Amino acid sequence: MTDPATNKTTVLIADDHEVVREGTRALILREANFEVIGMARDGREAVDMATKLKPDIIVLDVTMPELDGVEVVRQIRRHSRKTRILIFSGLQSETTIQELFRAGVKSYIRKGDPAENLIAALEALASDKPFFTPGVSDLLFARFLHDDSTTTKTAAAEETLSSREREILRLVAQGGSNKSVAAELGVSTRTVETHRAAIMRKLHASSTAELVRYAIRNGLIEA
Repeated sequence: MTDPATNKTTVLIADDHEVVREGTRALILREANFEVIGMARDGREAVDMATKLKPDIIVLDVTMPELDGVEVVRQIRRHSRKTRILIFSGLQSETTIQELFRAGVKSYIRKGDPAENLIAALEALASDKPFFTPGVSDLLFARFLHDDSTTTKTAAAEETLSSREREILRLVAQGGSNKSVAAELGVSTRTVETHRAAIMRKLHASSTAELVRYAIRNGLIEA
C-alpha cells in the first residue's frame, strides 16, 4: 500500500536476474513519487512478498523459476486485488500476452523498450490506468483486428520468402533496426529496406509487430 509516511507509491520488483532487479530499482528510485519496498528472485517469492507487503505495484517478469508470470499474477490477484501488475519482460507470444491480461494484468512493456516507458507505465498504474506500448497492443488485439482471410494469406505466403528475406525477418523480429541488420549482413541499409518492404508485402503485414508474430509462429525466433 502507499507509504503513509512519505505518500509514495510502493513498488515490488520481481525478476530472476539480479542485474535487471538492480537496474530497475535504480531507474525507479530516480523518481520522487515511488519507493521500492522489496525485490523477489522467483515466482514463489514474488507471491509471498506481494501478499505480505501489499505493494501498490509489482513490476513482474514472466519467465521465472518456481512459478511463471501467469501463475504469479493469478495468485497475487487472489491475495491482493488492489496490487496493480506491470509486466516487464522479454518478447512473449501473443497467446501469453492475452493470457496475462485475462489473469488481471493492466500494463505490459518489454525489456527492450526505452527506459522512460517503465516510468510512464508506473505513473499510469499509480493513477489506475493501463499502459502498454504499440507493439504489445498490436499483439494483444491482433485477433480482433485481422480476419481469417488475412491469416490464411499469411500462411500461404510462408514458402514465398527467400532465404535472405527469412534471415532479415528473423533479425528484424529480434529488434534489429534496418541499419543494424545491414551491418550484420554486410549489405547496404537500402538493400535491407527493399527486402523488408517485400517481406511485409508477401506476408500482408502492416507493422513490425505482425512480423514478430509471424516469426514466433514459424519458429524463426523464440517467444
